[in-house]
Amino acid sequence: MSSNDKDDASHSGTGDQAGDSSDHAVGKGRAGTRENDIRNTEAVKSTIADQMSRLQQANANLVVATIEARKLAEQVQMAKGELDHLAHHDTLTGLPNRILLNDRLAQAIALAQRSGKQFAVLFMDLDGFKHINDSLGHSVGDQLLQSVGKRLLGCVRQSDTISRQGGDEFVALLTDINHPEDTALAVQKMLAAIALPHHIDQQDLHISASIGISIYPDDGMDTETLIKHADTAMYQAKSKGGTTYAFFEQEMTDRAIERQSTEASLRLALERREFVLHYQPLIDLHSGTIVGIEALVRWRHPQRGLLAPADFVPIAEDSGLILPLGRWVLREACCQAQAWQDMGLPPVTIAVNTSALEFRAKDFLVSLCGILEETRLQPRYLELELTESVLMQDASSTHSVLHALSAMGVHLAVDDFGTGYSSLSYLRRFPIDTLKIDCSFINSMTDNANDASLVSAMISMGKSLKQRVIAEGVETAQQAAFLLDQQCDEGQGFFFAHPMAAKALIPMLQPGFSVKPYLH
Repeated sequence: MSSNDKDDASHSGTGDQAGDSSDHAVGKGRAGTRENDIRNTEAVKSTIADQMSRLQQANANLVVATIEARKLAEQVQMAKGELDHLAHHDTLTGLPNRILLNDRLAQAIALAQRSGKQFAVLFMDLDGFKHINDSLGHSVGDQLLQSVGKRLLGCVRQSDTISRQGGDEFVALLTDINHPEDTALAVQKMLAAIALPHHIDQQDLHISASIGISIYPDDGMDTETLIKHADTAMYQAKSKGGTTYAFFEQEMTDRAIERQSTEASLRLALERREFVLHYQPLIDLHSGTIVGIEALVRWRHPQRGLLAPADFVPIAEDSGLILPLGRWVLREACCQAQAWQDMGLPPVTIAVNTSALEFRAKDFLVSLCGILEETRLQPRYLELELTESVLMQDASSTHSVLHALSAMGVHLAVDDFGTGYSSLSYLRRFPIDTLKIDCSFINSMTDNANDASLVSAMISMGKSLKQRVIAEGVETAQQAAFLLDQQCDEGQGFFFAHPMAAKALIPMLQPGFSVKPYLH
């Protein structure tokens, strides 16, 4: 073999090895590339899957957030609705409050101006609610207000409005009325509904209302005036004894202004010592002697002169001023009765009227004992006069107080007997000493056979119960003779003596003095 052939062979062998190595490298490179591609593809897939998962999670979160946002929006809207309702409705009864009433009144005025129609505003105040609230508790009082609200809603149309103003005051808006008489019928329906028993806390409660009425446009052209005039008319209804209604009249405004002036002056009258007591004797009809004296308060008004109780006592009762005034009267009367005894005059019982507010005061007995101790008057020379309505407001409480007074030796009288509570069972249950027949029966008994029979029956009943019977308002000899013929014990009235100052009564208190004008 030639050297060339060896070289070729040598070169040829080397080339084959190089080619194999190259192919191997290429194959290896391709395999690495595929591996990388696979890895990259898996990485991409993983990334995509991760992104998809994140996207799904984000989408799920977005759905949840949207649902939560919607719920939150609904809650916000509901809260706004609740706040709006609270802002326009009374929290106790759920009835419209002052704000919503004023808004509806403004709408009613605008509508009435366009249509030329009338509407009515009613102002209602419950009679005797404070006593129920104080004696039975605020929980019972609140339930009673809720019951009254429901009763009132049942008496009106859907287009009308019943509103609670606060306390025991309600206002009604009756839209589109044809005649004021229509309003009267609606009011009578309300009064009847309120008067039905309210079953609360396992007991039946009875309540009534006084209602004042103003009519648009006759009694006012704006909301404030209409409500004010209805309120004024309500006081007129209450002055008639309650459980009734009254339409507004312009004269009521003048009386309301006078009333406000009287109340303002009353607050200063005690400080200025403007009150005085006058005394009217009670006469034994058989002997003509004085057997008792009633203390009657008078007000020396600096501008209006001497005022009788009827001119200021009702205002004092409504304003709460009757409590300090009543205690002043009691102390002054006891002091005067003891002063007469200290002068050497025969002891005589002093009678003092006691209002519901005084009698229901928690410290009534303590205050009374303090006054008796302070004035040195023995309890047996004091008689408290209470009306039938005062006695029956809270029978259980009344029973304990009356028996405590009786145990002390204080005498108890029923004033204005025959005009109050229809049941006479209290005469057996309470320690009553005296019945004072109301003057309205005495005034007409000689001309009216029915009243004469009633007076005779009351005298007989009192005597059968071993109670003193006093006829109030005796003004004529004929009346005195009739009473004497019916065996009435005592009389009081102008026929025997007018109320007088303490000093003027001294001669009549002397031993042996007798009043017998009706015997001549």
